[in-house]
Amino acid sequence: MEKTGLIPGEDGLDRCFWHGGLDDYRRYHDEEWGRPVTDDRRLFEKICLEGFQSGLSWLTILRKRENFRAAFAGFDFHKVALFDDADIARCLSDTGIVRHRGKIVSTINNARHAVDLATEFGSLARYFWSFEPSPQERPQRMDYATLRANPTSPTSIRLSKDLKKRGWSFVGPTTVYAFMQAMGLVNDHIEGCCCREPVEAMRAQFVRPA
Repeated sequence: MEKTGLIPGEDGLDRCFWHGGLDDYRRYHDEEWGRPVTDDRRLFEKICLEGFQSGLSWLTILRKRENFRAAFAGFDFHKVALFDDADIARCLSDTGIVRHRGKIVSTINNARHAVDLATEFGSLARYFWSFEPSPQERPQRMDYATLRANPTSPTSIRLSKDLKKRGWSFVGPTTVYAFMQAMGLVNDHIEGCCCREPVEAMRAQFVRPA
């Protein structure tokens, strides 16, 4: 694994190292990570959950994801934008999620700005996909060393700055790049991973929000 960044599975397929052989993490790797997403709720959910992940592992957040969805109205940002102090107190008492006041308040703040963003651009998807990097900005080959050496990208830095300028919080360049990887704005499955080519084919056929 040290050289390739791949882990062979019991099914004979090689996968990116980071799922660690855990069943739920492997399903996330195989069925979600890197596949293009245009659903506004899923985009809002993911960027908020990446903020909650800060200082933690994604596996921790993934295993609490259904609890987060219940706590934050399915990440319907129009509803979350209306949360008040009682909702903050409710979330802080919810043992099923990460009870970090700053991150909870940030999610509500970001929901309010998401409403503005969707109004301005027509959808969150249209906004976020406008930051899809050009082929010239991408590595020629996505191998293990390249992935580990690039926790951010020029595009994630630009997107982070733009979101912060619009009032969003917990959206640093590393958090934003993880969001881009997960939502399919880039394909960072390592060369040789069983998901890389299927995701690449999916991206080739994917209709970007106009």
